[in-house]
Amino acid sequence: MRRESPGAAAPDPYQGDFVRFMGTADPSSRRTDRRWAPRYSFRASLDIEWGSAVLRASTRDISASGMFIESVDPLWVGAGFSASLLLDHPLKVLCSVKRVEPGLGMGVSVSLPVEQQEPYQRLISRLSQTRS
Repeated sequence: MRRESPGAAAPDPYQGDFVRFMGTADPSSRRTDRRWAPRYSFRASLDIEWGSAVLRASTRDISASGMFIESVDPLWVGAGFSASLLLDHPLKVLCSVKRVEPGLGMGVSVSLPVEQQEPYQRLISRLSQTRS
C-alpha cells in the first residue's frame, strides 16, 4: 500500500483506464446530458401501443439507445410501452420514458426484441453515414 505524506492531495479516483477510454470531456456536461450514444435527426411516424389504445406520434431524433418522441400528450417518466416505427418495414421497439418535455414529447430509452436488433442497427448505421 502506498503512503501519502500529510497534506498531499488524495489520488484522483477518476484517473485510469475508464477515463482514458471516455476522453477528457467537461465532467459538468455529463450531469445534464446522460446520453452515451450520438443522436441523429430522424423524422418518422410512430404508433405507440398503450394498453388497448394506439397513439400516433413522431420521432424527432434517434440514437442506438433511445429517441425523442414528439407527442402533445406524453406519458410520464417510468412508463413503459411498445411502439412501431412506421418505415418501409415497420420496426418494433420497447420504450421506457426517461424524461418529459410537457407539450412537446418525451425522451425514451429503447430495447429491442432479438429479431429487431439488426434492422435497428442498420438504421442507426445509415443515419451515422449521412451525418457530416
